[in-house]
Amino acid sequence: MRDGNEDSALISSRLVAVADGMGGHAGGEVASKIAIMSVRALSEVLNDPALDDESREDLLLNISFSIDHEIAEAANADRALQGIGTTLTALHLNGENVELLHIGDSRCYQWQGKKLIQLSYDHTVMQELLDQGRLTQDEVFTHPQRSLLTQALIGDSGIDPILHLHKVKVGDQFLLCSDGLSSVLSEHEITSIIKKVDSTDVVDELVHAVLEKGAPDNVTILWVEIIEGSDNSPTKLLGAAQE
Repeated sequence: MRDGNEDSALISSRLVAVADGMGGHAGGEVASKIAIMSVRALSEVLNDPALDDESREDLLLNISFSIDHEIAEAANADRALQGIGTTLTALHLNGENVELLHIGDSRCYQWQGKKLIQLSYDHTVMQELLDQGRLTQDEVFTHPQRSLLTQALIGDSGIDPILHLHKVKVGDQFLLCSDGLSSVLSEHEITSIIKKVDSTDVVDELVHAVLEKGAPDNVTILWVEIIEGSDNSPTKLLGAAQE
């Protein structure tokens, strides 16, 4: 429902990513685009067969620091961009594992049969209160400050990125999204939609459900499946990264 889109995303054969920009007045668009374009450049390097697994993991983990530095440079060069930032959730297929890099409150879920499992950890004040037992999940979902971040790529070097590895097999499915989905639909609602539609219709049905509830934020959704076959599919950019 918004005039502008501050989300950016990338789809490629082995690497997918979602970035949710913040800052307003085009600043969020700039930050999320910086993140996704950096991930795009990295994707070509990660596919180099000469790289060992440890080097590949290091490169993926350290891209967050490069993005943070580039955001700082952009903000220093243009006062109108002061205060910009972005989340980043990226999933990379490496052999029998997927590597999850995550900063902020965009999310990565794994769909296991009939169950939706959140693999990412929300870097929010609400998640910390939830961990401490001071709020319930229902209270977090409806809290007006549920999107207040404790970590984001904002150019201040105050990040502590962690790379999580998960074993995968052919047929495994994943959902990556900005909080334009997860702050509007509950996990129960998301699960119900995934259960009742064909895999090819998941994204459209989720977006439709968000729009029916007013879509107060930009929403970006990627539905990913591990398949056998060629990995030469072209890279696609979505949202602000297209411009």
